Amino acid sequence: MGWHDVIESEAAVQAWESPLESARFGCSVERLTVPVMSEASLSAVREAVGGSAADVIVLRYPAEHVGWFAELTALGRTAVFADSLAYWRLRAGRGRAPEPSPDLWTEETADQAAVRESISGIFAMYGNHYLANPLFDPAAALAGYREWALRSVAEGGCVALRGRAAGPDESRLLGLATVEEDERRTEILLAGVVPQAQGRGLYAHLLRGVEERALARGAAEVVISTQGHNTRVQRAWARYGFEPAHTLLTVHLTRSRPRRASERPRPPASGGSRGRPTGPHAH
Repeated sequence: MGWHDVIESEAAVQAWESPLESARFGCSVERLTVPVMSEASLSAVREAVGGSAADVIVLRYPAEHVGWFAELTALGRTAVFADSLAYWRLRAGRGRAPEPSPDLWTEETADQAAVRESISGIFAMYGNHYLANPLFDPAAALAGYREWALRSVAEGGCVALRGRAAGPDESRLLGLATVEEDERRTEILLAGVVPQAQGRGLYAHLLRGVEERALARGAAEVVISTQGHNTRVQRAWARYGFEPAHTLLTVHLTRSRPRRASERPRPPASGGSRGRPTGPHAH
């Protein structure tokens, strides 16, 4: 779900099945979100949880509801706290971008092989919310990030940071950002610098490329999110000019006896899903 659905929607509680995650992890997964701007009560969450047959419900709700977790432990499921999700925003054109370099540039990329390899390196050690739950295989979670990035490539939403290599006409991929765009904003879904190029200040150049893309199409802001523990990248956002906007808590609600594979519904043949992992912003 994007910024609008998680932050601005006035729907009390949004619930949807996640067939891609269900197929990936071998257990039925459902997403349940309480948008920041809604006025949902805990009773609405209880009702939604009670009506779900999913093995795992990935619940997200505004962090100001600090008392909800204790109540969630009494709903007949195992409640696993899975960190928080911090959202930041930048007014387009206000970023503290680094000076342009003739040896660095950003461009849209459709190179699926390069994206797949780069995402594997960038997110290999990322502490995503799946790691809180032993039902979720970390390798399968990383595969999910690769799939998510490749869907962005197919939709024309992948920005690559490139730098000059040995020859004058050669370049190498240094970083990636996948984006989702609407009329008002650009949302960065996954972003990072490849491991061998980290520690050189290149991430700010990647952010500059995304901001320039947003400005070129008339968008008013750039938004991004990450796990609350990921303070390193949040410091980089603050240096660039992003400001903290909202925080949601993530809780996994797991059935006491997850169903066997033969008991689970099969995912749609099309593989479509309304849900996706939340990336470095994980998403």
